[in-house]
Amino acid sequence: MVEWTLSDTLVPYPEALRHMEDRAAAIRAGTASEQIWLLEHPPLYTAGTSADIRDLTDPDRFPVYDAGRGGQYTYHGPGQRIAYVMLDLTNHGRDVRQFVTEVEDWVIATLDEFNVKGERRAGRVGVWVERHDKPPMADGSPREDKVAAIGLRIRKWVSFHGVSINVDPDLTHFDGIVPCGIRDHGVTSLVDLGLPVTMEDVDVALRRTCPFLGN
Repeated sequence: MVEWTLSDTLVPYPEALRHMEDRAAAIRAGTASEQIWLLEHPPLYTAGTSADIRDLTDPDRFPVYDAGRGGQYTYHGPGQRIAYVMLDLTNHGRDVRQFVTEVEDWVIATLDEFNVKGERRAGRVGVWVERHDKPPMADGSPREDKVAAIGLRIRKWVSFHGVSINVDPDLTHFDGIVPCGIRDHGVTSLVDLGLPVTMEDVDVALRRTCPFLGN
């Protein structure tokens, strides 16, 4: 069974890291169930294992944490739904690439619940939406904004970290970094896209579309 946990107050990032480390170790030891944890953080930046310090353009704006996950710099804060997935891949195919694909598909399916077409892009981590309401790129292609980030770590076949979906964060908070090292595209949220979506709406959609709960 996968335990589904919701935190209704902002969770400090170091506390979340400790919990994930402890829970992943307990899952490996067979003393705890798998867990999907929904939460929000106070405003902060995290650095993945591929982070380039040049992409931290305003290091004094918010606390910066070494996340230990894959990827580069990202922002977390209020209005952003974080879903940390602590799962034993032995129960989910034991195929890392397939697991990452399933996590991406989960986010895309969640967005589809709100008639938002989320898409993958080669060479760009995360889930993207085309912005036909903005002027096109110089080559005539539509502009694209990131609506969700994905950063996972897998240790001894147990996953932790996970995904973040921008529901209604302060998008100016992304200005202190180059999100995921990508300079030519922006960041958006469900509310920025004109949708009156609440965090509770997103939680319902995440659970309804989750491929890891057996529902």
